[in-house]
Amino acid sequence: MKDKHLHIAEDSELLKTIHKRVQDGIVIDQKSTALKLSLKFAVYFLSTAFIYTLLYITSNPALFILFFILFGFTSLLFAFNFAHDLSHNTIFKSKKLNNICYTIIYSMLGAHAEAWKLRHVNSHHYAPNVADYDSDLKITKLIRVIPNSEYFWFHKYQHIYAPLAYTSYSLFWIFIKDTVILFSKDDYSKKKGLKYHLSFWIQKLSYLIFILILPLLYTLQPWYLVITGFLLMHLSLSLFLLFTFFMTHHVESTAYPTTDQDGIINTSWLMNQIKSANDMHPFSEAANFILGGFNNHIAHHLFPNYNHIHYPRLNLILYATLKEYHIIPNQTTYWGGIVSHLRLLKKMGLGDQI
Repeated sequence: MKDKHLHIAEDSELLKTIHKRVQDGIVIDQKSTALKLSLKFAVYFLSTAFIYTLLYITSNPALFILFFILFGFTSLLFAFNFAHDLSHNTIFKSKKLNNICYTIIYSMLGAHAEAWKLRHVNSHHYAPNVADYDSDLKITKLIRVIPNSEYFWFHKYQHIYAPLAYTSYSLFWIFIKDTVILFSKDDYSKKKGLKYHLSFWIQKLSYLIFILILPLLYTLQPWYLVITGFLLMHLSLSLFLLFTFFMTHHVESTAYPTTDQDGIINTSWLMNQIKSANDMHPFSEAANFILGGFNNHIAHHLFPNYNHIHYPRLNLILYATLKEYHIIPNQTTYWGGIVSHLRLLKKMGLGDQI
């Protein structure tokens, strides 16, 4: 597909400069990288497995609910730190091995791995925050974040009800959104053949066995407590997931490039990636370790072929270069990002007559 962004010579030269400086400044030691990733994998895998095991040995109802919720968070962070990078083929040399591991880890969340990967790589990364290009903007009519988009009276209150709505998203994603995608035509993937359908049903069934049927059969808790733990896990992890996702692209300062009648995007590819993303603690190794590089979103969009463990070092070069060219990246703290996102919702809830 021919690029629909504007060609701006200055931005093209800047992109070349950024890539050259990063390539010259980031020397990747493969053995050191492999060791760091192995240790990190051990932390997240063992934490997730340990908490899942606790579900089967605790007789205390309150602890059982707590462990269910903790399992949701650890499995989500496991996916943040590994499934995302695997989808971009940045861990193993083999694309096939990357995809197999990605599918296994992503399936732990209950979502259909193929559906998300196709949209994320082929749509979102190409033109983030651009209507009709970025599939992530096809959220729900309940939430309005795009200027000049359809407005409903209830959007006036979206900054109030959004956190409550966000708690239901993971369940909606698993049981409704993926199913709708399965039976719909779209521009993000080839024809959904037998392999695609089989992967959908196998992943969904595996998730239900893993997260519901086995606990119902083998934990020491009654069925209603297992269902309660499952629901509370999703309500809590979904809130964290949505706020984290939305803060990467939907705060007060992020841009929403528009298109003309021919579908030409009114900015360069470089500026689309920079201005439409938001960083949170971009130089923090701790934040990067926890969030798996989601906090370094500008770097990720410019360098999706780099593993996230390199982003804090990469940002030192990237931010210095952008400052040299008088470009200020969008940046918040984690909690500041939540506040800014809610302020954006309040602003968009007033309509476009402001």
